[in-house]
Amino acid sequence: MVRSSQLSSLLLLIQYLTFTWAASATPASTTESFIKCVSKNFELSVPVTTTLFTPNNSSYTSVLGSTATNLRFLEPSVPKPDFIFTPLHDSHVQASITCLKELGLKLRVRSGGHDYEGVSYASISQTPFAVIDLINLRRIEVNIEDNSAWVQAGATNGELYYRISQKSRVHAFPAGLCTSLGIGGHITGGGYGSLLRKYGLAADNVVDALIVDVNGGGGGSFGIILWWKIKLVSVPEKVTVFRITKTLEQGAKKIIQKWQQIVDKLHEDLMIKVTMVVVNGTVETYYEALFLGDTDKLLRIMKMSFPELGLTQNDCIKMSWLESVGFFEGKPIGTPVEYLLQSKSLYRTYFKAKSDYVKVPIPVVALEGIWKRMLDKELEGKIIIWTPYGGKMSLIPESYSPFPHRKGIIFMSQYLSLWRSSEDQNPERHINWVRELYEYMTPYVSMSPREAYVNYRDLDIGMNEMGGATSFEQASVWGQKYFKGNFKRLVSVKSKIDPDNFFSHEQSIPPAS
Repeated sequence: MVRSSQLSSLLLLIQYLTFTWAASATPASTTESFIKCVSKNFELSVPVTTTLFTPNNSSYTSVLGSTATNLRFLEPSVPKPDFIFTPLHDSHVQASITCLKELGLKLRVRSGGHDYEGVSYASISQTPFAVIDLINLRRIEVNIEDNSAWVQAGATNGELYYRISQKSRVHAFPAGLCTSLGIGGHITGGGYGSLLRKYGLAADNVVDALIVDVNGGGGGSFGIILWWKIKLVSVPEKVTVFRITKTLEQGAKKIIQKWQQIVDKLHEDLMIKVTMVVVNGTVETYYEALFLGDTDKLLRIMKMSFPELGLTQNDCIKMSWLESVGFFEGKPIGTPVEYLLQSKSLYRTYFKAKSDYVKVPIPVVALEGIWKRMLDKELEGKIIIWTPYGGKMSLIPESYSPFPHRKGIIFMSQYLSLWRSSEDQNPERHINWVRELYEYMTPYVSMSPREAYVNYRDLDIGMNEMGGATSFEQASVWGQKYFKGNFKRLVSVKSKIDPDNFFSHEQSIPPAS
């Protein structure tokens, strides 16, 4: 077991434990060798028809695409794994790592399939490869008496939230707004949601972890996360939410200027995020909020701190915290919460995204430039999301965990361009729009380094050498953006635990050598 005292150095590194293949054998022979190794050396009966899928299986394509969110990486031009292994027990994972190492093979690991650049199930730099998909490992054991839960890595945020609510209406966990996220990968990157200003990140509320290391064992090392032990947090029986829309014509410029000035300083029980989209030829800004309290107190806070938004009693809706999860996913009011048990992603599409952190309010002239770029291109699916920080996020030191984006951050900015079909004749125009906006934002965001959120992975900012060793200096180009000063610590840990770099992908932590 890896104890909480060690997690501060290891949490994010675990995310990077995804892999390549180095063998020259044919896919059929390597698959057979893998099965024989697992069965012989570990005396495990591997039900091949239900756990191992090759391109010769009729269900291979559906299994590969079952949880993939970014459909760009299911396109025919993207290399596919030689096989997908979906273990049924922790012991299957342990055996598979040992056997793959013995056979000289490496792999990719998927818990929820939400990696923005598809590195949990696709590869642009290392082929052939295999995938271990943790979709069958989704048990959840909630213990209200000690405010904790053990969660298997293949469970989703939605499943976790629902299982907690079955035991208590006044407990929750501060993880993501997207409920189909696999908890295994989500926590390793930090993981934020509507409770981040009150309780910090999902990773800030981890107590313990059970893992499989490069040797197929545990005991003070790390590898594939099998279980997280998490700390539950308190929420009131009823919370208050609202969603208000303002267009440019309705004074969005003035309102968003004020939002930037106050949003990180508001009461920690209040989180107000902003989403910008283009509708009917104008930019609409959506202000969506969660308040851990009643409507009267929220109205008093808003009247004092943010009267420009014009919040009224009629805008406010009372519901349970669990119901608020559906509200932030755009579900109609009254949607049965059992939808949280449907692990299929709500956001399967083609997209490109980038992230930034803002420490100084963006001036009016720059805001006008953003909106001009949103309106200027003949593209659908342009979205900008601003997530507020402050509160608990400002109180946790940068070095507490590998996630360093803490004090001094007003908000995180995410830029997305989405398109619906592989038949789009020029998908590069969507990708280029995001890249051009990112370039435009350079003077208005964090600098030295220009910080980025690792769960919004962006291979544009740097990759490991294809088939070769990546130097510390090369990896620092993107490592500093994701982890700042913590990157050096991560490299040190990697060098001790996995000096041969068995676990690797396009942006995995390299060993120092």
